Amino acid sequence: MKIGFVGLGNMGAPMAANLVSAGHDVTGFDVSAAPTGLTMAASAAAAADGADVVITMLPNGAILRAVAAEVIPAMPSGAVLLDCSTVDVDSARAVADDAHAAGLMAVDAPVSGGIGGASAGTLTFMAGGTEAAFTKVNPLFDIMGQKAVHCGEAGAGQAAKICNNMILGVTMIGTCEAFALADKLGLDRQKMFDVVSTSSGYSWTMNAYCPAPGIGPKSPADNGYQPGFAAELMLKDLRLSQQAAESTDADTPMGQLAQTLYTQFVEDEDGLGRDFSAMLPRFETRRRS
Repeated sequence: MKIGFVGLGNMGAPMAANLVSAGHDVTGFDVSAAPTGLTMAASAAAAADGADVVITMLPNGAILRAVAAEVIPAMPSGAVLLDCSTVDVDSARAVADDAHAAGLMAVDAPVSGGIGGASAGTLTFMAGGTEAAFTKVNPLFDIMGQKAVHCGEAGAGQAAKICNNMILGVTMIGTCEAFALADKLGLDRQKMFDVVSTSSGYSWTMNAYCPAPGIGPKSPADNGYQPGFAAELMLKDLRLSQQAAESTDADTPMGQLAQTLYTQFVEDEDGLGRDFSAMLPRFETRRRS
């Protein structure tokens, strides 16, 4: 396929590189430095010109809307606008409406798997859009990732992502709290892991991404909490979840509390630039309030 790729940061650049390696004709655009080895355009519209698929990987909904307004007029009829950003559901649906009005197809497909998954081509995509649009871009998902789930109509991919990451944020806080409590009770961390990882406390944050250094599979905790998934990105997703909860009148007290704690961690403490699992050393040093 002829592909335009707008947004070539830590995630977008390796995703685009994997598409090039698979033989696709990829033209990229980014407002910052151009990635090595990728054909670059002078603008987002130029990258989209004549493309079968335009992929975007952008920081937020406002930027997505602005880029969509630029690329949609440059895309040929029947092409697909594939947004892999994590943004608010309303922005995803608005961009899809604009694309459909211009005779295009649209898919919102945020990802899970982080920078490592983007490089290795093992991302999971949560996709919203029509069946026809999903079918057209599914071969690209096979290159950039290991799994793609068609979650429903426009916005469904973003809905799945923010619900998933609300669970992730809440679960990580609970896992870190439990380790900190176990420490104060004199329970060996390895014994704690051995019990919980095979019992009803089993979770991804415990078994696959343990926040305690030297326990379980290798994780950012074993690298000084250098981010695999930065705390500020978790905060972004929790804010999106609570924005969605407010707009739909959904009661999400645990999600709201997780947002409050990550806001404090990132904005008032030392969480900025650290992995979201660095909540564990935070709890280690705190007393009951």
